[in-house]
Amino acid sequence: MEERKQKEIDYYDQQAKVETSGKKESGSLHTFDPFSLRSYRFLKEYFQNNYHDKAVLDYGCGTGVHLPWLAKAFVKVTGIDLSQVSLDKARALVKKEGLEQKVVLQVGDCETLEFSPESFDAVFDGGTFSSLDLHTALRQIHRVLKPGGFLIGIETLGHNPITNLKRKLNELLGKRTSWAAGHIFKMQDLELVKKYFDIVQLQFFHLTSWIAIPLLHLPGGKMFLKMLEDLDHMLLTTFPFLKKYSFKIVFVFKKKHEKII
Repeated sequence: MEERKQKEIDYYDQQAKVETSGKKESGSLHTFDPFSLRSYRFLKEYFQNNYHDKAVLDYGCGTGVHLPWLAKAFVKVTGIDLSQVSLDKARALVKKEGLEQKVVLQVGDCETLEFSPESFDAVFDGGTFSSLDLHTALRQIHRVLKPGGFLIGIETLGHNPITNLKRKLNELLGKRTSWAAGHIFKMQDLELVKKYFDIVQLQFFHLTSWIAIPLLHLPGGKMFLKMLEDLDHMLLTTFPFLKKYSFKIVFVFKKKHEKII
């Protein structure tokens, strides 16, 4: 196994152990309901309105933060991840939610998907791309999607200098691997995406409202978040050039019909 992959596994194993012990990093998806954020609500509603009763792959499912709502919306959900510790926690969550009949979890490398071609109607990416070689990942996703299938997900964008500085500090403090810190999704990556997919939709979120995420547990935190999200909507609508500086991008990509060589 490549050294960079082992480092990612070690990192996420450790994160899962920390979360299980009750210690959670401020701002992680496990410290608050992600659907308090407009970005995740948009993502969930889009999935539920367009892709219910389908087979979906949770691509890099981690500890399963997205599995419950995916399983309630789809006929079958398959989750894969290289971190066995994370998968153990995901299995516990699936059992707690009573979703064992709808969810299959297995250790799997997102860059070497062990599924037959055209296995899934949709692939969900909840922020896995930074841990991967994107070219390899997109090629594999294209292969396992059915004709006309969709890749839908949410990723962090890598253009905002303030969030980039925070990301660099996290790397220096050992809170993120150097590979992931250096491979955050960027607008130029859309050119690579176009080799495999047609771009159906791009939505940008949290130009300023990312500031409120660590404060959600405080009195008035949710109100502060809503105010900033409303400000974001106004700014991003009025000044489209600011979109690249958003913290999150939600995307919908449709598999190209032609065979990729």
